[in-house]
Amino acid sequence: MKRIINTCMGWLRRFAMYRDLLVLLVQRDIKLKYRRSFLGYLWSVLNPLLSMLVMVVVFSTMFKRKIENFPVYLICGNILFSFMREATNKAMTSVIENASLLKKANVPKYIFTLSKVTSSMVNFVFSLGALVIVMIATKVPFRWNNLLIIIPIVELYAFCVGLGMLLASATVFFRDIKNIWGVITLAWMYLTPIFYSLGSFYNDSEPNRNRAATALGLIIRRFNPMYMYIQQFRYFIIQNADAWEVPTPELVWRGALVAAVFLVAGTLTFNATKNKFILYI
Repeated sequence: MKRIINTCMGWLRRFAMYRDLLVLLVQRDIKLKYRRSFLGYLWSVLNPLLSMLVMVVVFSTMFKRKIENFPVYLICGNILFSFMREATNKAMTSVIENASLLKKANVPKYIFTLSKVTSSMVNFVFSLGALVIVMIATKVPFRWNNLLIIIPIVELYAFCVGLGMLLASATVFFRDIKNIWGVITLAWMYLTPIFYSLGSFYNDSEPNRNRAATALGLIIRRFNPMYMYIQQFRYFIIQNADAWEVPTPELVWRGALVAAVFLVAGTLTFNATKNKFILYI
């Protein structure tokens, strides 16, 4: 136990030494994203707003069971999933893109992956402005417990850091992961209740369909990490999800556990393989 504590303290001290580098890398990523853009940082607000408008028009007529406060329901899921997708896509190539610097300077390799996830988190914070605009436009009341969204946000950030570390280390050795990951995230999006609710699968006149929906719903609830984070976030904002989707303390703890597992697994995998990166980049 003492050895583990000493190891963790060593990591923290080394991280503190390079915190200024982390800040510079995050600033660079944000500036590069909006370079030569007329609207600049406003796109962090406009992108989720425009996506929400398109999806509201398309999906509000496709499901018989209407979702209360659908625009807010939709944008909550959309901005969180977009953050995860952007963070993991950037983290995946973080080591490869900085190969020239890694060959010349002795800096912690994980700092590049961490900077990508952190810059995506900054963009996500900007996109919360779009959520506020939609809440005002749809007259969703603001409550003090809206502040509890910090819980799923922190869990999701830790989850993305861990997953990003896994993807970054794997991509150094297997470049095909860059292509495969796009397909995985597309399937993941459709298996996450972003523009539908799990209750939308039900039809009282089709009992066989209801049994299949129950099985699918249980799989999504127990094995889809994004469901855990989106439903927590959504409930703290609108607090009117159907019975399937009301978060319980168990959902919060499972979200935290999944985030911790991925963070530890990603960090250990990255540290175990980092010395071989130089041979493949």
